[in-house]
Amino acid sequence: MSHDEGHIMSTSEKLVRMANQIAAFFHSKPREEGIAGVAEHINKFWEPRMRRQLFEMLDNGEGFNELVVAASARIKRPAAPEAAGFGADAGGVVPGGKGPGAGESKAGIAASQK
Repeated sequence: MSHDEGHIMSTSEKLVRMANQIAAFFHSKPREEGIAGVAEHINKFWEPRMRRQLFEMLDNGEGFNELVVAASARIKRPAAPEAAGFGADAGGVVPGGKGPGAGESKAGIAASQK
């Protein structure tokens, strides 16, 4: 177990930790390349609700590495859950989290269907 065995990490703490680990990797690169790398990694591998929570936490000034903060301008900000059409009217979302409601662009969908 970790050094703090009595502590169970919250989802928010995990997101901060993951984002800061990504930033730590890219700190060895030139600054612009590091910023682009952090943004690209999060855009590629984090689902929209993770990115949504990231922005909520960034807006609240949580403990992110400065490289994550700098990269946030290049990270795709997902629509709010209400605007994404969750529930019975979730048109455009297909099983597996794909479609416009899942933060995927129509151009990206068309390209993936070729």
